[in-house]
Amino acid sequence: MMAGWLCIVLLPLMCAIALWLLLSGQPVFFVQERPGLGGRLFKMLKFTTMTNVPGDPIFPMGKFLRKTSLDELPQLFNILKGEMSFIGPRPLLVAYLQKYTPKEHRRHEVKPGITGWAQVNGRNALDFKEKMKLDLYYVAHCSLWLDLRIFLKTFVQLIKWWESDYHAVQVKTSESH
Repeated sequence: MMAGWLCIVLLPLMCAIALWLLLSGQPVFFVQERPGLGGRLFKMLKFTTMTNVPGDPIFPMGKFLRKTSLDELPQLFNILKGEMSFIGPRPLLVAYLQKYTPKEHRRHEVKPGITGWAQVNGRNALDFKEKMKLDLYYVAHCSLWLDLRIFLKTFVQLIKWWESDYHAVQVKTSESH
């Protein structure tokens, strides 16, 4: 239900991003199979952030979409379809499945999420094993309280980004063009 309301509220923003991508000659969506609950594959949606250009595959607006996590907004539709949750381990690439230990397969005992314990405790600074450890912690301690902590930490990180120098540089750079 919440995902439906967010889709309605964020529809103007998602339409603006989609229109910008179309006008830039980019496909609107990046669709990739990922393992979800029970290891079942589903098609995860993201806004496109990469091109086929060798050397610098992420285009400038794509960098902004990734940094702000706006590229993840289409995953609200995955939530509406019951394939994802707001909070849970991020759905990893299918190629990683063969690298899992039996214990690591437990991460698929819950739906994957848009944000999770690993994302609010290091995100891209973590290596695979560190993320997996945090994902397994989440699965073992999954609760409304932990979900609330993750939600609040996600919100705080978004606010910190908005107030950061990176944001100021990005806004100034885009306004100067």
